[in-house]
Amino acid sequence: MPLDITPFQARRTRLLQTMQAAGGGVAIIATAPERIRNRDAHYSYRFDSYFYYLTGFREPEAVLVLVAGEAPRSLLFCRSKDIEREIWDGYRHGPEAARETFGFDEAHPIAELDEQLTTLFANQPAVFHSVGYDDAWDARVTGALNRVRAMARSGAHAPSLIRDVRSLVDEMRLIKDEAELAIMRRAADISGGAHRRAMRATRPGAWEYEIEAELLHEFRRHGSQAPAYSSIVAGGANACVLHYVENDALLKDGDLLLIDAGCELDGYASDITRTFPVNGRFSGPQKAAYELVLAAQAAAMAVTRAGAGWNDPHDAATRVLAQGFIDLGLLEGSLDGVLESGSYRQFYMHRTGHWLGLDVHDAGEYKLAGEWRPLVAGNVLTIEPGCYIRPADGVPEAFWNIGIRIEDDALVTADGCELITGSAPKSVADIEALMREA
Repeated sequence: MPLDITPFQARRTRLLQTMQAAGGGVAIIATAPERIRNRDAHYSYRFDSYFYYLTGFREPEAVLVLVAGEAPRSLLFCRSKDIEREIWDGYRHGPEAARETFGFDEAHPIAELDEQLTTLFANQPAVFHSVGYDDAWDARVTGALNRVRAMARSGAHAPSLIRDVRSLVDEMRLIKDEAELAIMRRAADISGGAHRRAMRATRPGAWEYEIEAELLHEFRRHGSQAPAYSSIVAGGANACVLHYVENDALLKDGDLLLIDAGCELDGYASDITRTFPVNGRFSGPQKAAYELVLAAQAAAMAVTRAGAGWNDPHDAATRVLAQGFIDLGLLEGSLDGVLESGSYRQFYMHRTGHWLGLDVHDAGEYKLAGEWRPLVAGNVLTIEPGCYIRPADGVPEAFWNIGIRIEDDALVTADGCELITGSAPKSVADIEALMREA
């Protein structure tokens, strides 16, 4: 299907308008470099999220330059056509085809970038650049600035300001447009299907990596290009390790299996966690802990809406979890006492969500001027409470090594939130029914 360039052009126009409102200048945004894995083998290439958000261009060795002013321009610098290299490495657009296909005002060979930056920076008030993220690019931009400064006697002046371009794009990326949401819903559906497949495949005696393979198969066969992050497939005590990725243990009868996995589709991440019994039936303590986490997620969802503070869902989930830990005999004291002391963190030590988009932990600040920022319609975030009960003095043995997380992706709306990952079952009844059918 041909790429719809309209959303990318609209984003470039918005950024140019923001730059102009800030006084004008030139923005430079590079894509990610290729990375060597070992000897002459590369890691699978993945573009820079900021660059892709504004261009839709997936090739390496590419740079976007935006010039704000009376005659705003968007320029792409990319690899030249090279038939010999294309035989080895695949198709290259080349500047002319890239300009036409992706809707740029100009496109030039990447080899000309340094020379042209000198001209582009001359007599501009500011450079918009991602300062401090890449030493090589900082040096490259500084070199261009110094070349312009050396032209002072010919009447040219260098930009006197350097502004953080990523902070401007972050604010844009926080509110998803319809093109982004369509991709994210599709990614969520693919990932939901992968979690259902994993539940059907799970049985005592299987290996964690076998279940991971089921996830990867389902991702790829529906068009996902890659996992959005390293999949967590954690049975038994491994589920109490938040970022467990070894995925090499045997699954045992009577244990729970926690799977945190999502696909990436056309650059956009999905992020789902489900926890379920290896043998298809929750034990009494497992069910009690699971339904507590499910209730905490419901409480967080109930306060997720435009106008709520970012931290409101976390606070709501934490209150439910803290009371539940008391009720289950895991903690002693009053709810207020447990919250004030932070003793609940023995069993729940992470936040309840994060932004989601082109990055699984997506761009955007969580506080503004020291206060939790308000949610707005179009934000997408995860809602993912959990509990992790390691063996310890005073902890009832029946709960030892129970690790549970339930995570969904939520689109903030004016009056609530829409879960886009609802295709993955999460009630006790629905999980047990699905696993019985398998």
